[in-house]
Amino acid sequence: MTEPSYLAAVRESYDTVAADYVARVKNPADLDPLSRAILAAFAEVVRDAELGPVADLGCGPGKVTAHLSGLGVPAFGVDVSPKMVELARQTYPDLRFTVGSMTALEMGDGELGGVLAYYSTHHTPPELLPVVYAEFHRTLAPGGHLLLVGYVGNDEHLRPTQAYGGHPVSYESHLLPPDRIAELLEKAGFIVTARLVQEPAEGMKRPFASFLARRP
Repeated sequence: MTEPSYLAAVRESYDTVAADYVARVKNPADLDPLSRAILAAFAEVVRDAELGPVADLGCGPGKVTAHLSGLGVPAFGVDVSPKMVELARQTYPDLRFTVGSMTALEMGDGELGGVLAYYSTHHTPPELLPVVYAEFHRTLAPGGHLLLVGYVGNDEHLRPTQAYGGHPVSYESHLLPPDRIAELLEKAGFIVTARLVQEPAEGMKRPFASFLARRP
């Protein structure tokens, strides 16, 4: 498919803030206990299924990709920002990182044992989420697992003017209710096996939710 227009703004913005993003975003080991437990549970079910590697989609500088690898999961990262991918490769040279978009993944059908989308889908316009979730479903092997984590809201549409380090940005964020996200995942063919909504953690302004799902 033709690249959606919103991706250019996301790419440019994250290329701009990449260095400050690395410095300001927590390492997974420093997250709250529930967030760490959800990542550990995802790693366990993927390891047990033995269906293939995990693609960390929207991997940024690779911190979570490396965390999964440390939990014994074969993982690689994909990000729309070339600068983020460059930083990830420099920091974790033993792992694989590529530039790409979750709207058109360069992976075969059923190639993956797991998909991780960790705070990486909220810039996607709601009307394009079915396209993204369909790509998650297509690339997962039957029995494969998805972990989707991100901010939630009441159909909020945000246009921040600056981000990490005070750099100007041009992307937008779309915060959907958890029930809507679960419904879209189910329409894409997933079975949602667990979901958890958490109130804003220290230093955060908005609630966030985690969804564990499986491709039948």
